Amino acid sequence: MNQVPLVDYLVLGNQPHLAVNRCTSCGANFFDRRNACAACFGTSFEKADVPTGGVLTAFTIVTFAAPGIDVPFVAGVVDCGGISVRANVINTPPDPEHVSLGMKVRLATYSLGLDDQGTEAVGFGFEPA
Repeated sequence: MNQVPLVDYLVLGNQPHLAVNRCTSCGANFFDRRNACAACFGTSFEKADVPTGGVLTAFTIVTFAAPGIDVPFVAGVVDCGGISVRANVINTPPDPEHVSLGMKVRLATYSLGLDDQGTEAVGFGFEPA
């Protein structure tokens, strides 16, 4: 089956992971493409893999969303080896009994659906480790 990632920085395959654009001058990390570094104005970048495990450093339980978005869900910030990643916490009930600050999480991918040609769109989140 052909798969496409929802975002450019999600790398699919046998070991899905995220990848950042790292400034070769100062080491700042960016998930989006850059012409210049926002920290030092350097113009040279290299791809760097983001660790797939991390720690939940902030979260909120979203109970109101745009029409068509299932609620509740957990929106969080995960520290992956010093790289801050914003993503939903998935595969666990969205309540304070199952989600807490400092909990260990790992990257997980999931299907967002198929198009008419059978291509699967793939998203990511973090699940309890």
